[in-house]
Amino acid sequence: MIRLLLADDQALVRGALAALLDLETDLEVVAQVGRGDEVVAAALAARADVALLDVEMPGLDGIGAAAALTAQVLGCRSLIVTTFGRPGYLRRALDAGANGFVVKDTPAGQLADAVRRVHSGLRVVDPDLAVASLTVGSSPLTEREAQVLALAADGGTVAQVAAEAYLSEGTVRNYLSSAMGKTGARTRAEAVRIARENGWL
Repeated sequence: MIRLLLADDQALVRGALAALLDLETDLEVVAQVGRGDEVVAAALAARADVALLDVEMPGLDGIGAAAALTAQVLGCRSLIVTTFGRPGYLRRALDAGANGFVVKDTPAGQLADAVRRVHSGLRVVDPDLAVASLTVGSSPLTEREAQVLALAADGGTVAQVAAEAYLSEGTVRNYLSSAMGKTGARTRAEAVRIARENGWL
């Protein structure tokens, strides 16, 4: 029996996934959480074999949760199951140690098969997303540029972003300008939009 942990901030989605996966004779949902920062504790407590993680969750996103599982929970593999099939998310998830990445409209039988394959040590990636990821390429943004752009995305002024990132205002302006140049954007808001659409933030 493969023991599953479901992590999704939408209770209805979690419940639907649990109901579908519990229909499989070799799969058992042993834990459900609605926040990314609850994943590691739940995986340890329930002795989960595979964690199905949404990307966008409060506390810690699914990519961060996959990284935490890789570092802290030996024997628990992670499968990103998300609505947001963005190429940058795929690359970041795999870099974080996720063992698979599929979108939520994957048919139930294919999702169950993806869980089994991840559990057996294989890597599973949505084929359309894999092609898109190769086409788009990796993020052109440095870690700091992405951080500053993400802080600015919430509407923060340069002074507010500088205070939160522990940088000077001039350095924040330079990072924002560089991010705009690398994304081909004319404005900060456009740079945020482009980066989000590609999964770079």
